[in-house]
Amino acid sequence: MAVAVSVVIPFRGRIPWLREAVDSVLAQTFRDFELILVDDGSTENVSGEPWVRHESVHYFRQDPRGPGAARNQGLPLARGRYVAFLDSDDLFLPEKLEVQYRKM
Repeated sequence: MAVAVSVVIPFRGRIPWLREAVDSVLAQTFRDFELILVDDGSTENVSGEPWVRHESVHYFRQDPRGPGAARNQGLPLARGRYVAFLDSDDLFLPEKLEVQYRKM
């Protein structure tokens, strides 16, 4: 099923920051989205994180190739009409997707 927005977060390590980034996406007021996490060869195990099993989250792992390659890996996986990128050490404000989607 297609969604309005696919959010792609490429990451390698930085798990404490990644948790906050993921939480900021899952707390969006706009709910018609999927979250694609592209793990660029982290040494930390994220399989135990609760958001890995969240219905809106899709987790993919690749061998380390850098953040650009991880973003590019996320694009063909996206099912949304629009794509938003978020770095793993950054946050979305709660209304970010809603405000931007309404402006499209």
